[in-house]
Amino acid sequence: MKKNVFALVTSLALAFATTPIRAEVRLPHILSSHMVLQRGQPLHVWGWATPGEKVAVAFHGVKARTEADDLGRWSIHLPPEQAGGPYSLTVSGANRITLTDVMVGDVWFAAGQSNMQLPLMGFPGSAVVRDGAKEIANATHANVRLLHFPDQASPYPQPDQGATWTLCTPATASTFSAVAYFFAREIAQREHVTVGIVDSSWGGTPGEAWVSMDTLGANAGLMPVFAEWARISDDNMDRPAIDAMWKRKDDAARAAGKPLPWHPWQPDDLESWAPSWLYNGMVAPAVNFPIRGVIWYQGAQNTPVERAAMYQRIFPALIHDWRKHWREGDFPFLFVQLANFTSVPAENWAVVREAQRRTLGLANTAMAVTADIGDPDNVHYADKQDVGHRLALAALALSYGAKVEYSGPLYRQANPVGSPEGPAMRVWFDHVAGGLVAKGGTLTGFEVAGSDHRFVPATARIDGETVLVSSPVVPHPAYVRYGWANAPVLNLYNHAGLPASPFTTEENVPAP
Repeated sequence: MKKNVFALVTSLALAFATTPIRAEVRLPHILSSHMVLQRGQPLHVWGWATPGEKVAVAFHGVKARTEADDLGRWSIHLPPEQAGGPYSLTVSGANRITLTDVMVGDVWFAAGQSNMQLPLMGFPGSAVVRDGAKEIANATHANVRLLHFPDQASPYPQPDQGATWTLCTPATASTFSAVAYFFAREIAQREHVTVGIVDSSWGGTPGEAWVSMDTLGANAGLMPVFAEWARISDDNMDRPAIDAMWKRKDDAARAAGKPLPWHPWQPDDLESWAPSWLYNGMVAPAVNFPIRGVIWYQGAQNTPVERAAMYQRIFPALIHDWRKHWREGDFPFLFVQLANFTSVPAENWAVVREAQRRTLGLANTAMAVTADIGDPDNVHYADKQDVGHRLALAALALSYGAKVEYSGPLYRQANPVGSPEGPAMRVWFDHVAGGLVAKGGTLTGFEVAGSDHRFVPATARIDGETVLVSSPVVPHPAYVRYGWANAPVLNLYNHAGLPASPFTTEENVPAP
């Protein structure tokens, strides 16, 4: 009897050892109840199962089947849908998954650093959003859905992240990006469509961390990114000792009743600065999910004088990179130009703003200028409503076909001319329908230079749809620039009330 029992147990053990355990069908977290699927594009449903397992998907009367590959991955594309819902989506294999309250509408991906990350509730103790408490109390919107990616840095692309879609309520909106929320709210109200907005932002992070290694490693012009990363890594080798040193100096200053000494900025989480690591953790999990477009707010962490000039390579590379990985062509990429902030002499915000402006040479891009609404004393300024609104204007014009002005005056060209004031530069702009406006009466922020590139403050006045810029100390003007400072005071607008972008007419912006 004992021998028979032993033989039975042994045979069962061998059977289980040689028969693969059937895994349940799984979906990435971005496919969840309450999600928004992008209208007008094939609907992509994907996930994991046992290799060779049959998987079926059903949505809005359409069914499709596939089989998991040797790695257990499966993928199904369903026909495009018009806006509508709520629907249910069912995935069946060894188990059955039913997602409910699924809408078809428009999906926008919002990413960047702290001014994108700043939630409606603010950063406690350091930054608030204008009328934040009122905005939170009124943040119930049935036609807005939110997905907030958690911070995740990785040395290689991640197939998933940990968050699922939620309804837009005061509780969920309070911790969500204020800029992204205001943008989504306006698009939903103007277009009468459900908007899904993804918040994938991490404060204090550089642009190169958001670009894939595919792009960074294939572009020789981006190699300085790795040299800079080596320097940062070396500087943080003795981080505990460095932190202890600064604590001693701070304590000594407090004891002496003196101001605290200036600290060189160091990232709290070094992994968030590693080239490609934020792309891997916070973009890669979304690239299989069709979107309408991107809104982006980043750049402050690339302003140190030794790094600022590289942004003219990094930022366009990022846009090309994301479009390549999403495989949707040149979807709208809308971004925010850096606001006015006093900062420190070791940073040059003007160079990064110019890199952002010149990135408008890429197809289907638009820029929200914010140099008029920032807080010179706080990098996390309170007016996020206007930022969301200016991004929404760009989306309405570029993506929805609305006949709205979406940009302030943008530099087109400049030529030396004679004028009643003497030799001058005449500056031409785009986006000046209705004419130019100098708020406050007299234009500020203009400078001219001769062939020596030595800029001096200049007198500027509006002449029709152009601006004449001159200075008696520059008899042969060759270059002009506007708003070339960390915290410029600007007052050139168009009749739509949108501010002109800072600019320089120099062909090559010199490294600071």
